[in-house]
Amino acid sequence: SHCVLMYTKRVWIPDPEEVWKSAELLKDYKQGDKVIQLRLEEGKELEYCLDPKTKELPHLRNPDILVGENDLTALSYLHEPAVLHNLKVRFIDSKLIYTYCGIVLVAINPYEQLPIYGEDIINAYSGQNMGDMDPHIFAVAEEAYKQMARDERNQSIIVSGESGAGKTVSAKYAMRYFATVSGSASEANVEEKVLASNPIMESIGNAKTTRNDNSSRFGKYIEIGFDKRYRIIGANMRTYLLEKSRVVFQAEEERNYHIFYQLCASAALPEFKTLRLGSANYFHYTKQGGSPVIDGIDDAKEMVHTRQACTLLGINDLYQMGIFRILAGILHLGNVGFTSRDADSCTIPHKHEPLTIFCDLMGVEYQEMSHWLCHRKLATASETYIKPISKLQAINARDALAKHIYAKLFNWIVDHVNKALHSTIKQHSFIGVLDIYGFETFEINSFEQFCINYANEKLQQQFNMHVFKLEQEEYMKEQIPWTLIDFYDNQPCINLIEAKLGILDLLDEECKMPKGSDDSWAQKLYNTHLKKCALFEKPRMSNKAFIIQHFADKVEYQCEGFLEKNKDTVYEEQIKVLKSSKFKMLSELFQDEEKALSPTSATPSGRTLLSRTAVKPTKDKLGQASKEHKKTVGHQFRNSLHLLMETLNATTPHYVRCIKPNDFKFPFTFDEKRAVQQLRACGVLETIRISAAGFPSRWTYQEFFSRYRVLMKQKDVLSDRKQTCKNLLEKLILNKDKYQFGKTKIFFRAGQVAYLEKIRADKLRVACIRIQKTIRGWLMRKKYLRMRKAAITIQRYVRGYQARCYAKFLRRTRAAIIIQKFQRMYVVHKRYHLMRAATIVLQSLLRGYIARNKYQRMLREHKAIIIQKHVRGWLARVCYRRSLKAIVYLQCCYRRMMAKRELKKLKIEARSVERYKKLNIGMENKIMQLQRKVDEQNKDYKSLLEKLTNLETTYNTETEKLRSDVERLRMSEEEAKNATNRVNTLQEEITRLRKELHQTQSEKKTIEEWADKYKQETEQLVSELKEQNTLLKKEKEELNRFIHDQAKEMTETMEKKLVEETKQLELDLNDERLRYQNLLNEFSRLEERYEDLKDDVNLMVSIPKPGHKRTDSTHSSNESEYTFSSEITETEDLPLRMEEPSEKKAPLDMSLFLKLQKRVTELEQEKQSLQDELDRKEEQALRTKTREEERPPMRGAELEYESLKRQELESENKKLKNELNELQKALLEKSSPEVTAPGAPAYRVLLDQLTSVSEELEVRKEEVLILRSQLVSQKEAIQPKNTMTDSTVLLEDVQKMKDKGEIAQAYIGLKETNRLLESQLQSQKKSHDNELEALRGEIQSLKEENNRQQQLLAQNLQLPPEARIEASLQHEITRLTNENLFYEELYADDPMKYQSYRISLYKRMIDLMEQLEKQDKTVRKLKKQLKVFAKKIGELEVGQMENISPGQIIDEPIRPVNIPRKEKDFQGMLEYKKDDEPKLVKNLILDLKPRGIAVNMIPGLPAYILFMCVRHADYLNDDQKVRSLLTSTINGIKKVLKKRGDDFETVSFWLSNTCRFLHCLKQYSGEEGFMKHNTPRQNEHCLTNFDLAEYRQVLSDLAIQIYQQLVRVLENILQPMIVSGMLEHETIQGVSGVKPPGLRKRTSSIADEGTYTLDSIIRQLNSFHIVMCQHGMDPELIKQVVKQTFYITGAVTLNNLLLRKDMCSWSKGMQIRYNVSQLEEWLRDKNLMNSGAKETLEPLIQAAQLLQVKKKTDEDAEAICSMCNALTTAQIVKVLNLYTPVNEFEERVSISFIRTIQMRLRDRKDSPQLLMDAKHIFPVTFPFNPSSLALETIQIPASLGLAFISRV
Repeated sequence: SHCVLMYTKRVWIPDPEEVWKSAELLKDYKQGDKVIQLRLEEGKELEYCLDPKTKELPHLRNPDILVGENDLTALSYLHEPAVLHNLKVRFIDSKLIYTYCGIVLVAINPYEQLPIYGEDIINAYSGQNMGDMDPHIFAVAEEAYKQMARDERNQSIIVSGESGAGKTVSAKYAMRYFATVSGSASEANVEEKVLASNPIMESIGNAKTTRNDNSSRFGKYIEIGFDKRYRIIGANMRTYLLEKSRVVFQAEEERNYHIFYQLCASAALPEFKTLRLGSANYFHYTKQGGSPVIDGIDDAKEMVHTRQACTLLGINDLYQMGIFRILAGILHLGNVGFTSRDADSCTIPHKHEPLTIFCDLMGVEYQEMSHWLCHRKLATASETYIKPISKLQAINARDALAKHIYAKLFNWIVDHVNKALHSTIKQHSFIGVLDIYGFETFEINSFEQFCINYANEKLQQQFNMHVFKLEQEEYMKEQIPWTLIDFYDNQPCINLIEAKLGILDLLDEECKMPKGSDDSWAQKLYNTHLKKCALFEKPRMSNKAFIIQHFADKVEYQCEGFLEKNKDTVYEEQIKVLKSSKFKMLSELFQDEEKALSPTSATPSGRTLLSRTAVKPTKDKLGQASKEHKKTVGHQFRNSLHLLMETLNATTPHYVRCIKPNDFKFPFTFDEKRAVQQLRACGVLETIRISAAGFPSRWTYQEFFSRYRVLMKQKDVLSDRKQTCKNLLEKLILNKDKYQFGKTKIFFRAGQVAYLEKIRADKLRVACIRIQKTIRGWLMRKKYLRMRKAAITIQRYVRGYQARCYAKFLRRTRAAIIIQKFQRMYVVHKRYHLMRAATIVLQSLLRGYIARNKYQRMLREHKAIIIQKHVRGWLARVCYRRSLKAIVYLQCCYRRMMAKRELKKLKIEARSVERYKKLNIGMENKIMQLQRKVDEQNKDYKSLLEKLTNLETTYNTETEKLRSDVERLRMSEEEAKNATNRVNTLQEEITRLRKELHQTQSEKKTIEEWADKYKQETEQLVSELKEQNTLLKKEKEELNRFIHDQAKEMTETMEKKLVEETKQLELDLNDERLRYQNLLNEFSRLEERYEDLKDDVNLMVSIPKPGHKRTDSTHSSNESEYTFSSEITETEDLPLRMEEPSEKKAPLDMSLFLKLQKRVTELEQEKQSLQDELDRKEEQALRTKTREEERPPMRGAELEYESLKRQELESENKKLKNELNELQKALLEKSSPEVTAPGAPAYRVLLDQLTSVSEELEVRKEEVLILRSQLVSQKEAIQPKNTMTDSTVLLEDVQKMKDKGEIAQAYIGLKETNRLLESQLQSQKKSHDNELEALRGEIQSLKEENNRQQQLLAQNLQLPPEARIEASLQHEITRLTNENLFYEELYADDPMKYQSYRISLYKRMIDLMEQLEKQDKTVRKLKKQLKVFAKKIGELEVGQMENISPGQIIDEPIRPVNIPRKEKDFQGMLEYKKDDEPKLVKNLILDLKPRGIAVNMIPGLPAYILFMCVRHADYLNDDQKVRSLLTSTINGIKKVLKKRGDDFETVSFWLSNTCRFLHCLKQYSGEEGFMKHNTPRQNEHCLTNFDLAEYRQVLSDLAIQIYQQLVRVLENILQPMIVSGMLEHETIQGVSGVKPPGLRKRTSSIADEGTYTLDSIIRQLNSFHIVMCQHGMDPELIKQVVKQTFYITGAVTLNNLLLRKDMCSWSKGMQIRYNVSQLEEWLRDKNLMNSGAKETLEPLIQAAQLLQVKKKTDEDAEAICSMCNALTTAQIVKVLNLYTPVNEFEERVSISFIRTIQMRLRDRKDSPQLLMDAKHIFPVTFPFNPSSLALETIQIPASLGLAFISRV
């Protein structure tokens, strides 16, 4: 260090106040100098004398760029002042409370709530390497968690420090981290229970002290258990050294345990009335400190939290009340008073209230308790004595009892907490968190301090060994020669305490002595150790004390009380009284008193040890148990400490040292003295000393090269970095002992890095001067050139002005001449136009008069022709009707005659049958045979009669219809008469109006004369008004200007308001959309969780029950997977489709499933219900399938009609089956002849059946006729289709009956009956046919009439509008007149018939008019379609001649089969069978690989195929098929995404196809808003029968879920790249110099993954973009994905920047800005600049700018505030706090500047959150994007395996 002083100017010197002071060398030190000339920082000069013995030079100070480092081991000079200064700078200036010191995390208590423990911070540290992030308790917890998973080794986090240093809070945050990151393996919320143990333990184990309002008065070691997947499954707690003396005594300004004050604060609660509590000032045990209230703490609220935590941990209300009862009893026991009878005895007053209450609460006898509180039992070898005790002894015994009860209760609660935290799952590993006292030294130190310091000695030894071991491993790994470094080993001190004849051993021995005392024990100590052990000393002025030299400091212990505290005396008789209590819980506390399996020794004024695992449970005899009970506190503590050390040694330790910065709890106040004292005590400086003894500074070769590249010349740089660094160091540092070359690192002695930094700074300073010189020269030359250019510009403008003035004069002269010319021309032009206009008016009037005359003449001729035509037509029709009537009459007569003959023949045959019956009366056998035949033929007759009945009903309905037509026609005739009357009245009205016209004309003449006079008068007025008008115009113009200005201002303000309101509405919309999509995301997460739970349930109960065996479904595996969901969807409302998976499962309730997994019986029930539901659904699906198979293939109207009648047919089938069963029963009842007799039951049943069959036949005929009429009326069919006939209906019925297995029996039974009844049926059928023929003739005549009407209408349409009305009226009058004449002649004899005929005629006219309108609409529609087809044919012809544009090539790739064939015109639909739906879903969705087949397809082909299938189902009007296909599709997409949801290509592919499917449903929905961009052909393909708007919403929700999954996949892929590529990698080489790394960088959890660069990110973005474009994703959606990707990149980068001090430098700001510019360039290349992605990087850009701008003056502060509008105040302040100079030319940000920034930003309303929400997903929208692809041109590749579907 002698030579080092020559280049280091600053040193540290000791100071009594500040511990260490900084000073600067005024004169170089030379070898042998005894005095050093120094100047302090405040300017004072002094001479520092060196120690003549040691001649030690003062400690050297580190360069400023190393101050404030995250890791103290990164400092070049490692010593106490450097450590203290670094901690102070970080704590005071940067407000950073955590710092690494090698493997130790130093945590300084800020005494202030800091926003650094939220969920966002936990997420930021999760998965990160320890050295990559700023120091934090979460980093230590993450390191422990990661090492546990990686090394398969248990971990420990050892948290130590003084009371008030923040140990408990640190341990609490570590546990919260594990709970948040790992989650629980079971559904019992173990992590919540682990965290819930904190409030309970704090209430019963924490108290207010002078140093800390929430001081832990016990130590604890919590083991958090994990399973094989490293999720929390449980925990276990061990406690140490409970301070029981606090129960009975508190010092000034201190409190008892919190639980007592919480009880007193809740005394008014009804359930606490029985405890008879009062104020805390009433009880002796709570009022001694005189400070019963803590500021800012509400004890009543804390009580609520404590009770909630108890409930969560399974301590029920009954047990809770028992705990409170015991605690209240302790309080009342403290108020028990004693009165002295004499010096050796005392009594308790009679019916003493506090003791009475205590006995009532504890359930013990008052007399016994009062007796044994004042007496004790003494046992000798021969007898026992009961001896009274003095008042002082009684008070001590009372307090000892209170402490003992509290210790037992404490132990009981710990046991129950451990039971609640215990897991049934096997523990795979654990992380232990040790929260224990640090080293303690007070003015008076007793047994408690001795035990605490003994424990700390053991922990320090373990710590030293671990640090030494790590250091040795590092040297060995790097193959550096290892020389043993001397380190402090405190084994001698431990031996002094715990070895044979050590302090504890002698103490136990003294306790066994009958007359042992503290004084005799002290003498034994002096005799044994005083001269033999250097660590043991005797105070000069005392014989009752001893001094031990601990690792941290010397401590003087007072011997008084050691024996009593070690023995832990409690009177046995008092305990027996409590054991005999009626209060069960109290006896529970003392049930293991004899066994002492859980050592709970108490001391009158000390603390107790509570170690549940100190001694293992055993089944020893009672004698051994009593011997065990006699173990002293020291012995028990030593055992438990050994057990703890065994546990810690079996784990990998992590150290957290908590430092208390001041004793007054002032926020961010640093007391150097107190800090140094604690640093020495906690072993931090020992770590430093071990590190400094060897090679403390370590650099990787790459880091060294990056930092000191400036010291090399180009020729020195070799490809081998290691050799390059070696060559440089050999030149710079001549002494080779100052450094060593390791395998991957260079090791430096202390101070060498500072030397290298000085050389580097000198080199940079020279370079800066050269740059400044060049820049200044360039600036001056630039200034000269700018002045010269300005002079030339001024000359040019002056000359230009002169030239413009001359040009202006010439232009004005020429303009005057042109104005004169045009004014003269205007006068002449105006005169000509007036004359021309007058001529044209005269011509138009004359020509109009001639044309009107000609029109009237033509109109009269035309009307005459029409009248003639209609008269002639009427005469022809009259003649035709007469002929027709005569012919029909002749036919009727002839048919009647033929029918009579036929009837006569039948009668003859009937008589012959009767004769044969009489002749053959005795032939019974023949009769029986004939009867059977009759029965069979009756059945045939029944079926035929049914057909006959159908025909009759059809005939009746047709007849009724025709009658109604006739009635309508009659009514129309009456209306026609009324119309003629109206015509007459209108003509009269016209004549009247003509008269009025003549009158008005005469009046007009008089008015015109008056108008001329008025005109003259008005002209005079006009001249006067013109003058006024000019004045008013001027005023008007002024007002207009004023109004215009006002309107302009108003419009501007309104526009501003409108813009603001629009922005607000957009924000509200985005918020609402975000909320909805978050809910959707949460729902999908819960849905997945539900599915997982259901799978777990199925797995747990997958063993089938005996005797229950399910048959395999006929469906394919895929259908069985999706049938359940599709059936569910059919029965649910659409909005609830996703949320309510089935009727039986109700809304998803997570708590229900948590309970289900615990209860086996309920699981069985659930499983059974699920299986039943599945069986039922499968049966339903099978029934549907069979019905579909039974149905013959149908087309068009037949299929529609059949689907409407399906339900009716099913009911008819059931009815037929029932009737057949009845018939069979009736026939089988008896075999006697009477069965078939006409009156027998079987005969009656047969007749009934026959009648019903005939009726059914009539119904069928009626349906056939209705169907025929529908098919005739429909004109949309291109080709004629076969209508259903009677035979087809019968065939269908027969087919259905065949399927049921019933037709065979029915046919055999009815065959004979059919023959007997066939003749009767034929006769009836003939009569029906005749009637039908007549009706058809009438229909034909009506059709002819209709055609004539259409022809007339067409003629009328050719006429002008005025003539149409008259022509139609004239024709109608003529027609009605002719018909009336005809029917008057026809019905001349019968006026009633004539009247009914006229009514029917009116009705018929009305019907015909309606039909005419419908046909007219149909004609117009067909004409439009014809035009569209013609246009399309033309386009196709032209398209074949033209080349295809490049845009079309991209959208629709050319394929070898692209030329459509002409033999069939496809309709853009795909037909498939219902049974093939699972196969369709499997081939098209589940088995489709985006990287395989899908690459060569049209983008979105699966979506087009699915939509074309939907179109066909819509065309068939099959709602069940549509619903099933859509549900299966949605479920299939969900299934494939669940299976391959982490593959970007798969998710992108299905996002694209889902959106395309959604767009197709919109484009072809038939809604006008979506049809704007369609071609006419596409409009023809619109859905006709179903509105799928609700399914569009479901698909939109699915697309949102896929988008969110895509974002998660993106994030997972990019996450490892972002920090490395955006922050760590040096894109611009040499700009940022790497600072010296600390130990944490060396011991990083995972090997450095610094392989990712910015190019890696851009390559990945290119890959994403290419995949999305290949899949045909909508451009707007690609923009949203890119925007989200950029947001994630910016947020992760900024969050990492805010948590990494080493990244906050000027050079890093430049790197970030360059990286962002590269990302922007990528956006430009991809035409994505308008996607909003750039704006998401704005916070990162501003943070980078903030790192680069000046940060000194108020102007700089103002500029920063205006520039950083995208950053929050917390983020700006954090960046300024973290800003770290990398070079000496940079300066730190002053505290005053940061405060200035905070003052300027205090009014800004922004989020207090520090980190950006990297998990935030912007709400996604799917703008409508119609496709130009024609559906009929789509070809299905054979590779998809969809041969079972056919194009339609």
